[in-house]
Parts: sequence; C-alpha cells; structure tokens
Amino acid sequence: MNAVVYKGPNEVAVEEVDEPELEHPNDVIVDITTSAICGSDLHMYEGRTSADPGIVFGHENMGIVEQVGEGVDTLEEGDRVVMPFNVACGFCQNCENGYTGFCTNVNPGFAGGAYGYVAMGPYKGGQAEKLRVPYADFNALKLPEGDEHEDAFALLADIFPTGWHGTRLADLQPGESIAVYGAGPVGLMAAYSAKIQGASEIYVVDRVDSRLELAEQHCDAMPINFEESDPVEQIKDAHGEGVDKGVDAVGYQAIDPETDVSDDAYDPARENPAVVLNQLIQTVRATGKLGIPGLYVPSDPGAPDEMAAQGRLGIDFGKLFEKGIALGTGQCNVKRYNRQLRDMIIEGRADPTFVVSHRVGLDEAPEMYERFDSREEGVTKVLLEP
Repeated sequence: MNAVVYKGPNEVAVEEVDEPELEHPNDVIVDITTSAICGSDLHMYEGRTSADPGIVFGHENMGIVEQVGEGVDTLEEGDRVVMPFNVACGFCQNCENGYTGFCTNVNPGFAGGAYGYVAMGPYKGGQAEKLRVPYADFNALKLPEGDEHEDAFALLADIFPTGWHGTRLADLQPGESIAVYGAGPVGLMAAYSAKIQGASEIYVVDRVDSRLELAEQHCDAMPINFEESDPVEQIKDAHGEGVDKGVDAVGYQAIDPETDVSDDAYDPARENPAVVLNQLIQTVRATGKLGIPGLYVPSDPGAPDEMAAQGRLGIDFGKLFEKGIALGTGQCNVKRYNRQLRDMIIEGRADPTFVVSHRVGLDEAPEMYERFDSREEGVTKVLLEP
C-alpha cells in the first residue's frame, strides 16, 4: 500500500509499504478514507525531534473497518470510525480515570501512545491506505454510515478535541474572557470551543492574516497581529485589564516578534520557546488560569540555545507566582471529549470544518507538507484522501 514516509529533515515521500495485519484478537484494520497533516507532524518533518527515517506519519485518522479481530465485540466490517490520536488500553489507572493520553500499557517506559509519532510507540501512522487499530473496541469511535460530515468527523481525531481541551485546562466558564495565542488549527478550535462554551470576549493572537480572518469570522474573536505591536498591550487596550483565561496553542516553536528579520517569512532564527508562555502570564489577570495544549518537548535538536535544547525554558515563574495564576498542560485525552463533540456535529450544534483549507490525494502530501510548513497564507488544515 502507499503511505507517507519520513525521509529526513524537510522531506517526506509517498512510498509502497507493507499492509498492516491483525496482530492481536482486539485489533481491527481500517481502510482509511481521510487522514490529516497536523502541526505536530511538522516538528518531525523539520528534524526537530529524534525521529528516524522510515516512520509512516499520520495520527489523525478515520475510515471503514475492513478486518475485525476475534476478540473485538462492538465493531463489524463496514463500520465507519474515527480514531483518537491517542492509542490507549482502556484499563490502566490513567485510562480508567479518563487520562487516555497518558496510558501506561501501550508504550513501555512512557505514559502515552500515538499513531505515527516519534517515541509514542510502535504504531504506524494513517497517512496511508490502511491502519491497524489496537484495543479497537476502546479506541475506535463509531460514526453514522455514509459520507456525511466527513471533514468534520476527521477533526475529531485531534484538533477539535485538543482545542476544546485547551479551554478545559484553563477552566473557562460562561461569560469569561479568554486570549488564545496561536491561530493554527488547534488555536482556531480553541477559540471556536470558547465561543460554543459562552465566552464573553475572545482574543486570538497570530501573524498570518488569513488565519486571523478565520478567527474573526467563525469564532467571533478579536484578531491580534503580534507583528504590528505588543499583543499583551493590544489585548489590555481592548479589554481594559487582564483577561480571565488564556490558552497557549503554539508550543515550543513560538516566534518572538521582537526579533529583527529582513522580511516577515517564517524563520526558525526568530524562535523563542518561552515567549508565548510569558506573554500569557502578562495577559491573564491575577488568579486567572492558563491552558497549555501547545506542544513542548524534553529535547529539541534544533533549539535556539542550549537550555531550550534540553527542554528548559526561561519562564517568568516569579510573575506567575506573584499573580497566583494556575495552569494545566499536557496532550489531549481525546476520548474525554470526542463522543460529545461528534454528537454536536451530528445535531448541527458545531461545525469545525471552517479550518479545512485543502482536501487532496495522498500523492500530494509532500507538496502540502512543504506549503503548510512555510505557513503559507490560506493553508490551515490539509486533509489527505488515499
């Protein structure tokens, strides 16, 4: 079968790989109908992780069940399903407590597993024609038959639940104000989730105009372009004081607006992995809360300095303490949210598809990785169709 294979920094290729097989009675094989390129994939694509060439990418996957293991009870051939990016067993202490992003059984020596991602276990990704799903009764969420809501359901694998997760980490309450840093797919989903949850004011910070326009049009957010002036001051000028809650949907490859460059193109030399966290500490009021679903790593081969290469950041912890700001962080436990979000889509209460900019064939993946990685205007969320 064809699959998107990592070759090395800034290079992927569509290559022939072995088809997956049932390895355990609780496995199923899914014929992929939609996969997606995620901002998290770019960390590997850029060589900013320890990923070895040969990894099949893709942790946002949906499709039709093709084969069913003898131990699977709730799924049948022909079922339409979407899989959380988390691979989880369902019965360890963390899974039983709802922390499926931190399963202790699927990836020995590490809390958490995922498809097609470095250090997240032996699970091949779904940017391919087929995918093996372990613990399938637990990990596969059934969807209505047919092809309705295909794009929306594909977003249940990661970005819609992860955006929602950011607001829940921040404990957003109806009527509160919130600032979301980052208008990539997860940031847009966090702002959209805040709108659904009844936020009174939503501010979205980014530098890509097309993304800020989406935040304004679909999330009722005030767009804040950090290239124009200090985003903290822009938000405080508009709001009058610190906002109640904040979300970091950027992570460790954050751009420092104070770095001088010759043009406004994305440049790794502009990175400051602590800048967004420190801006949020300034943006959120005393005793407010931060949700941090943006990815941070314990080691970064391409970091701007030696400390950041070890996953250590220059965070203004004294100011955080002084203001009594609480924070929550960690990857999303997708199963905590995906069933309810699915039902909201089915009932017309939510439609996250405004973030989808491209649906292309699997053969176009190398080109779309390059365009997405360059933060090209108009490229927000790319869906791949094998």
